[in-house]
Amino acid sequence: MTAEKLLKIAGILFDKDGTLLDYDDSWLPVNRELARIAAKNDPDLADHLLRECGMDPETGHIVPDSLLAAGNTRQISEGLIAAGSEVDLEELVHRLDQLFSNAADFSVPVTDLKAFFGRMHARGYKLGIASSDNERSIRQLATRFGFHDHVDYIAGYDSGFGSKPEAGMVLGFCRATGLSPEQIAVVGDNNHDLHMGHNAGAGLKIAVLTGTGSRESLAAASDYCLNDITELESLLSEPQPA
Repeated sequence: MTAEKLLKIAGILFDKDGTLLDYDDSWLPVNRELARIAAKNDPDLADHLLRECGMDPETGHIVPDSLLAAGNTRQISEGLIAAGSEVDLEELVHRLDQLFSNAADFSVPVTDLKAFFGRMHARGYKLGIASSDNERSIRQLATRFGFHDHVDYIAGYDSGFGSKPEAGMVLGFCRATGLSPEQIAVVGDNNHDLHMGHNAGAGLKIAVLTGTGSRESLAAASDYCLNDITELESLLSEPQPA
């Protein structure tokens, strides 16, 4: 049954952080900076905020599906305030969106993304990115690593398609490409991504281990669990004619 689903896949919708980017190398410094901002430079409060939102400040371990692993900017800001930050919500959202956009300049990709997207595009796949980050950050990333011309669709939490794990980003990808949900593979590193795919009726939900999830935490929601996105190239067959 799953093999038949593989043959139908004609579009791939990727999460960004932990999927296209190595989560630890790209985001642990950013998480420490967002806590510093939210704590107004109080180091003890910053550590407390990190713990409450899903990161061990000593080890850097991220709790799968926690706010820092899967939340969008507004959700993270609300969580930081609930945990004790005294920064105004709208100010915090604005400052964190700026932080996340600037972080694109220091992100570490899991592979040569220009080459990878080029190969998948050449095989005929429609390609998209759906992230809980803001849309500007995604576009900056695609431009920085040279694969923007191979992306058919980009959606952030502020693009008008709703938030994960709602179905909106997947359905927006379908409208943009003319594909049906059964022809889409959703690829991500946490259950918010996979549940989004499930809620949209996506043909396949594929987990990768370059982010915050583990095989154990992702097994129930995924059809396949890969080490990283490059394994898609051998997993997926050539798209079939419509």
